[in-house]
This record gives sequence, structure tokens and C-alpha cells, in this order.
Amino acid sequence: MTRENFFGGEEEFRAFIAPVAQGYLIRDPWSYRFLKRLIDVGASLAGLLLILPLFPFIVALIKLETPGPIFFKQRRVGLNGRLFDCYKFRSMSVDAEERKNQLQHLNEATGAAFKIKDDPRITGVGRFLRRSSLDEFPQLYNVLRGDMAFIGPRPQIPSEVADYSPQDALRLLVKPGLTCLWQVSGRSHLDFSEWMDLDRQYVRTRSLAMDFRILLRTLPAVIERKGAY
Repeated sequence: MTRENFFGGEEEFRAFIAPVAQGYLIRDPWSYRFLKRLIDVGASLAGLLLILPLFPFIVALIKLETPGPIFFKQRRVGLNGRLFDCYKFRSMSVDAEERKNQLQHLNEATGAAFKIKDDPRITGVGRFLRRSSLDEFPQLYNVLRGDMAFIGPRPQIPSEVADYSPQDALRLLVKPGLTCLWQVSGRSHLDFSEWMDLDRQYVRTRSLAMDFRILLRTLPAVIERKGAY
């Protein structure tokens, strides 16, 4: 069965990026694809086992503070424009999506993104989960399913991708990931154009060696919490 695609289909996506795609449409060697997927499966299983002892405490904290579901499910745009459901621990009030339009005037991000440093929709527990990056652990399930990779550009929602230029959309030539160059280079302290530049750099020069370097920089970035909110 064909998966739903933001651009209508993979051919339509390739047509959209065609004016700027020269030098980016590189087929990865089978060895790279095999090893990357093997690492993704192994790392996601290990991560899920690691979070298992913390799971009851996170669930209790979320439930005790606010009513609503434990997990937050949101449609995101992935490889070649394919749509998938992305999972997180809920860090906002249950009406967060409805309130987003009311808060557009507070948006501190540039380009096709939405960020507020002191977002009033974020709960107290949610702020801790975000700053520690624990809210993103359920995305290990997305990695295990193959929707995402461990390393790759962070996935955005369809309404943000709708504002992409063909150059921005080049980041969709690889699977989205849990961590990336943007995550370890300042995150929310970078503007949208810098974010897209880093993602294109990853797409253009991707390798297992680069993935390993990003992974080594991820833990210090999480501990320092630079740009995390």
C-alpha cells in the first residue's frame, strides 16, 4: 500500500526539488543503508529498554499534573515527503494545538517554524521533559518502525513544510532523525536559514562517520541544554 505523501507522491516531490537538486540526489551504497538500519534498530531497542525503568515515573508525573493522554501523537513529514505519526511524551496542555493560532504573535522563530521560549502551553513537568530531552524518547518507536533514523534532520509538521522552498525541501532526501547537526549546534539559538543550511550539509556529506560524530556531540548538548525549550 502506498503511504500518504505531503507532495502527492515521490515523483511530485522530486519535481518540486528538481531546480536545486543537483549534487544532492546521491544513491547511498547498500552497505551504508544496511549498517545504518542495523544501528538504528539496535540503538532504538537499547534506548527503549533504558527508558523502561523510568516509564512509570514519567507517566505518574504527567498524569498527576494535568489530565489527558500520556503520549502526544502528531503528523510529521519524513523521507521524500512521506507522512507519518510521530510520538512524544506529552509536554503541553491538551488544548495546545487549538491555542497555537492565538500565540502566533509570540513566535520567536524565523521561517517555517514555531518556537516560544516561555510557551504558556508547556506544563511544569513538560518543561523538565523538554530540557532533558526525555519527551522525545517515544520516537525510538518511530526509529524501530523505520519512519525515522537515529541521526537525521528533525521532522517538521505539514503546515511548516507547506512554507518550504525547493532548497529547504532538500532535507527530506533522508529520513528524519532523533538528533542532527542542528540539535548539537545550538538548536533554538539558530535561525531558520542556519537550521536548513546544517540539514543540507548533513544530506550532502552523510556517512556513518558523520553520524558517529553527531552522536558523540549529542550527550554534551543535552547536558548543557543549549537552545532547548
